[in-house]
Amino acid sequence: MNRPLQDHICEEQLFERLYKKHSKNLHDFLYYKFGEQLNPQDKVQEAFIKLWQNCSKISPNKAKSFLFTTANNLMLNAVAHHKVVLKYQKLPQKSATNESPEFVMQEKEYHQKLQNALANLTEAQRVAFLMNRVEGKRFKEIAELLDISTKAVEKRIYGALKKLRKEIEGL
Repeated sequence: MNRPLQDHICEEQLFERLYKKHSKNLHDFLYYKFGEQLNPQDKVQEAFIKLWQNCSKISPNKAKSFLFTTANNLMLNAVAHHKVVLKYQKLPQKSATNESPEFVMQEKEYHQKLQNALANLTEAQRVAFLMNRVEGKRFKEIAELLDISTKAVEKRIYGALKKLRKEIEGL
């Protein structure tokens, strides 16, 4: 089984022998140097793929050196990529808008007024109003769910709208 290698490693049997001879050592080298997090087994496979793609250019006595150099470079690239990802995750995401601070403040005030106005409605008005405006239910559906007449639902919603308009201008 230790017959001398040819001038190139493009023959499957020779390539297979190289794989069997060097894959475990290459994996162990990458594992000890970089750890398991960046999956050294994948880099071993990629290195052998690159060796196969360049088999006519690499002499058998340079194959081991090519494999270790290629795998090491692949891992270094993965480490560099991982650092970029970590750095990007640490950066605060910009939440800039084209809205002026005055507009944002007015929007918050309006939202607070709306919440207060909703809280001041009777429970019956609030339930009917929110089922209609937030959930999009029709008067008939609300009447069936609350076990009341459609007219009662209309009265509750219109009463809620009247109170809300009074408390919040422009609603």
